[in-house]
Amino acid sequence: MLEFVVLGFLYEERLHGYELRKRIAALTGHVRPIADGTLYPLLKRMERAGFLVRELEPGEAAAPRHMLALTDEGRAALLGRLRRPDELFITDENRWFTLLAFLRHLQDPPAQAAVLQRRLQFLTQPASFFWDGDRPLREADFDDPFRQGLFKVATATTRTELTWLRQTLATLQG
Repeated sequence: MLEFVVLGFLYEERLHGYELRKRIAALTGHVRPIADGTLYPLLKRMERAGFLVRELEPGEAAAPRHMLALTDEGRAALLGRLRRPDELFITDENRWFTLLAFLRHLQDPPAQAAVLQRRLQFLTQPASFFWDGDRPLREADFDDPFRQGLFKVATATTRTELTWLRQTLATLQG
């Protein structure tokens, strides 16, 4: 997921490593804080893989800065991942939100619609946090106010997302 986020932000513009780290933290920090010991080795691996380059830029009042920019291979990698996201990017809410942050870069309405259709299909399958054998349990099955709250929030969120998905799919599909 971290590599995906790096590709997404660098697709938009060249960034210094520190600025990139701040943007990643703003988007995903509530899920997984990003340490320098994680980000900078990843950037080096991505550079060796041909996804990004470092460009030396004169500093305004300090030493020169290394700016990160995507290569054509990096741009193609992001677009490929947007077009055919791994299943976890469809089923995991945090990864899904990350995918949504960059889906506009695909600029292919039928391909965007195909991704949204996968999410819609996932959300309309029977699901629950708790099961009794093969039967999904619902809010009414619990007298525990905390589990009821879990279901109440999740249900409201899912309904809102389903409405948005259907509206957006209608727009994308004309």
